Amino acid sequence: MPALIVGNWKMNGLGEDIAEIAAMAGSSAPKRGSGIWIAPPFTLIDRAVIVSAGAVKIGGQDCHGNAKGAHTGCVSAPMLADLGAGFVIVGHSERRRDNGETDADVRAKAMAGRAAELEVILCIGETRVQRDSGQTEAVLSSQLAGSLPDDAEGLIIAYEPVWAIGTGLTPTLGDVETAHAHIRSQIVARFGPAGHGVRILYGGSVTPANAGDLLRVADVGGVLVGGASLTAESLLGIASSAPLLRTRAKPCKARPHILSVRNESLPARDYLPACHPRPDHTRAGGGDPAAAFRRRGAWYWWWRCHHGYCW
Repeated sequence: MPALIVGNWKMNGLGEDIAEIAAMAGSSAPKRGSGIWIAPPFTLIDRAVIVSAGAVKIGGQDCHGNAKGAHTGCVSAPMLADLGAGFVIVGHSERRRDNGETDADVRAKAMAGRAAELEVILCIGETRVQRDSGQTEAVLSSQLAGSLPDDAEGLIIAYEPVWAIGTGLTPTLGDVETAHAHIRSQIVARFGPAGHGVRILYGGSVTPANAGDLLRVADVGGVLVGGASLTAESLLGIASSAPLLRTRAKPCKARPHILSVRNESLPARDYLPACHPRPDHTRAGGGDPAAAFRRRGAWYWWWRCHHGYCW
């Protein structure tokens, strides 16, 4: 599964800046090891859709929880879809802070986005005070409990520590892995096996210099980028740092309960597909499924599950 690089332009960008999206679309990055999505300001979405020509997915930075109505100045999910947008960001900490959005508001927006057939990037994250007082996991759990839509289809979670956004600060790689593991456990508890297929992004002062390390952390399926996404040079620098093969695959298409291979050094029993054994596979290891796993190699089984060839 290629890494997902999502650029959030926030309140930046005029007509002349469409050239940056055209440059992103013309690069080889969307075809290499990463997919590029851009959320420009609402005023540029239709033009961005045209110049991206499908090579870069264009989305909205927010939407209203209702499809239409007396909500002056607001934009609905169907309006975004009508412009050609393919996704929407909801629950960003700046919306929560500046507009007083609650978890219930974020959930309504996520539901509205899915009703309009948009993919939804739902943002969560703790403040510095919450982090320093040891509340990170409790805050993430609370935000997820109150913000998640009814099902996992079309859902992406973005973990953005509020204190890291635009500050140049980032958590340690170990802290990122711990947070993502906790988020994974929460969405699996909420959605069951389908929760294994939800991509989790990291966001917060992502730059070309640190993106490569972040994208190699377990369960980091991509990054949500702010200021560094405003130019093609910077964003493509981030995209070029993405590993060609992700270390976490999608769940098996035929059997979504199967966990994907993440690291070949882990014990085979941790990632042995539940659909084992079958005679043609166990022969490779003398009749022992775990031995067959080790002999074939983790990437062999990853490739089979990733491409839907699960036995």
